[in-house]
Parts: sequence; structure tokens; C-alpha cells
Amino acid sequence: MRKVLLMWVFLGGFQNGFAALNIDITQVMESTMPIAIVPFGIEINVLPPQEDVAAIISSDLAKSGRFNVLSTTQYPEKPSNPTMLNTMLWREIGSRYVVLGNVQPAGNQYAVSFHLINVLDGQMLLSQSLPSARTQLRKTAHKISDLIYHALTGEMGAFDSQIAYITTHKTPRGKQYRLQVADSDGFNPKIIMQSDEPILSPAWSPDGRRLAYVSLENKKMAIYVQDIASRSRDQVSAHQGLNSSPAWSPDGSKLALTLSKDGNAEIYVLDLTTKNLKRLTHDPAIDTEPAWSPDGKTLIFTSDRGGKPQIYQMSSSGGSAQRLTFQGNYNARASFSPIDQRVVLINGNGGTYRIAVLENGQMRYLSETSMDKSPSFSPNGSMVIYATQRALAAVSVDGRVRQRISVEAGAEVRESVWSPRSP
Repeated sequence: MRKVLLMWVFLGGFQNGFAALNIDITQVMESTMPIAIVPFGIEINVLPPQEDVAAIISSDLAKSGRFNVLSTTQYPEKPSNPTMLNTMLWREIGSRYVVLGNVQPAGNQYAVSFHLINVLDGQMLLSQSLPSARTQLRKTAHKISDLIYHALTGEMGAFDSQIAYITTHKTPRGKQYRLQVADSDGFNPKIIMQSDEPILSPAWSPDGRRLAYVSLENKKMAIYVQDIASRSRDQVSAHQGLNSSPAWSPDGSKLALTLSKDGNAEIYVLDLTTKNLKRLTHDPAIDTEPAWSPDGKTLIFTSDRGGKPQIYQMSSSGGSAQRLTFQGNYNARASFSPIDQRVVLINGNGGTYRIAVLENGQMRYLSETSMDKSPSFSPNGSMVIYATQRALAAVSVDGRVRQRISVEAGAEVRESVWSPRSP
């Protein structure tokens, strides 16, 4: 009975919800960069685009917590060309940077040009033109946000990415579970799969085109891989007992997963091409929640082989395992940063469960509430998204930027996982 209850904790509950996401900043950095995003120019004889590119960029940069985006009511002018810009006017209102641009027709699509200017010295920091399908202007705006973010912070942006999340919706027949995908800002939510039975553990493929997940449809636990664009899917694991916690290898050719087909919960690696299955752990304890290192050489996982759930690591080809966590009586749901060796996890102590980052053997707490779970790094490694108090939250790895991600009244959302950068 103890192992059954412990496995339930490892996997997380089935408390999920549904609806479009709303992101609110609850804490920002002490010092932010003042920047103005001027409304983009549009040719008079062109049908106005369906999306406001400048407004999307403004929202992206503001929600990052790194920028103070000045209100358009403060703007002394609204140029769309750098030659029209009076830098002195922008310095007077306290702006350091100005972004301006144009949306122009280019055959069956748009050409979106933008310019990033330092108004303190008049230097042009960035100037590009991006082609955009008429239906892809939001994505193009997110790409521009990424370029601006990188130019001004030196870090890669993560605006042109997505999140997947599992939700529930109460119906007259009972609960309906949905696997959904949305842009990183919560827009364009799409239902990828829905079922009257629970869906668990979504995991993005490295190319951002597929999702692996656990479904209990037909009253049996199985792992599926689903193509996001076509919605086609394959059942890749349906052994007797547990089929849980899928995790993609960095090259996308394998899945690490947890199976109990041999009588105990162990870590296996499934080759998606050959369908060969290799067992990696051999321990009477529960071994679950595998995750790959960025170079694919190491797996970390949760195990209670020491008496309570802790994080262990081993070679992805097999061998002995070494314990990584020693602080707190519960550590689980660990995963690597996509850019370095930092690990994010759930740390529990005395009934309080918080999100923490493990770096060089030291534990640093990121969350402030007591029942946090399901952490996932952003593709640039700068933020962590996690579930908390019937909603989602995001926090920067230095703890100085916080966001709360909620849904409409009465709805819930759980098990969010951040995608790689969009393909």
C-alpha cells in the first residue's frame, strides 16, 4: 500500500482544468530598462492586419519583467521610419530604447520590418525585415520580441514558444480531460486530445512538433506520441501495469519512461525507431520520472530507494545510480535546464512543497507557496513554469520576476510544460 500511495504522489493528482490562459506580472526586477514600442506603420491602401504587432511586442517585453514599456499616451511622436525619429524627444520622456516598424504587403503575405534604436546615442542596434504569412503575425511578433530581448539582455528569448497543459471540464456526464497547447503568452489555445479519462505527463519532442503523454482511456494506462499539426498519434507503450512519465531524448529518437511490467516500477528507454526496450534500473524501490541531460549522456529520476523520494542520476546507457539531493525529506519531478546543468525540482519538507533549483549541490527556492508542483524550464532556461493553488505560475531562475497564469473563473489548469523554441 505504501508504494501505491507513493507512486500517486510521484505522478501527481488528477486536479486539472481548462480555458484560455491569462498572465499577470506579480513581481518584477528592481531595475528595468525603459523602452517604447511605437505602433507599426501600415500602408493606407492595405487591408489592416488582424494582429497589432507593436502591442504584442509590448506585452511580451513587459511580461518578461526585464523592461518598463512606456505607455503610448506618453509618446511625443509616432514615427515608422528611423529617419523620422527625434531622439531628444524620447530622452525627455525617460525612454532609453525605441522600437518602430512597418507592416507592408509582399505578395500573398506581409513583410514586417522593425528597428531598435538606442535614443541616448542614436545608435541603431537592430534592423530587420521578416516575412510573415497573414495568419502568422502573432508568431512573427513573438520572433521580433525574441530578437529585441536578445539584443538588449544578451540572453535568448522564449516568446516564440508554446506551453502544453492538461485541463478538466465538468460535464453532465462527469469530468472531461483535455490536452491543450497555447502560445507562451496564453493566446491561440488548441485542444490536442480530449478524453473522459485522465491524461497525464505531457512532454514535448525536441523539435516542438510532437507531444508524448499518458492516457488512461479504456481504463488502461498507456503512452502515446501525437503529432500536433496533423493530430495523428501512435500508442508507443501499453504494457501491463504502469506506463508513465515519458521523457524525450535530446535527439528525439528515444523515450525514457517508467514501466512496471516486470513487477516493479523501473526506468526503461524505448527506441522509437526500432521499438527496442532497454531496462536501466534494477532496484526493489520505485524508480520513476526520468529526465535527460541536455547532452543526452545522463538521466535523473525520482526514487525512494533511500526510504523517501529523492533525485538520483545515472548514465543514460545504464549502470549504477548516485543520489543528488540531500536537503528536505522529499525531492521529485526533476528536470534539467535546456542550456546548462541546473536542475529544477519539487522540494518537500514538513508538508511544504516548493519549487527549487539545484545548482552545484546547493538548493535555492524559487516559489513561495506550500503546494507547488510540475516545474518546467522555459527554452532559454531563464524562467520556470509550475502548478500552484489551482493555477499556474512562472518565476525567473533568479527569483526576481514572478507571474501568475490563471484561467477563467471556475476553471483550473495543471501540468504545464514549456516547449522548445517553435519550429
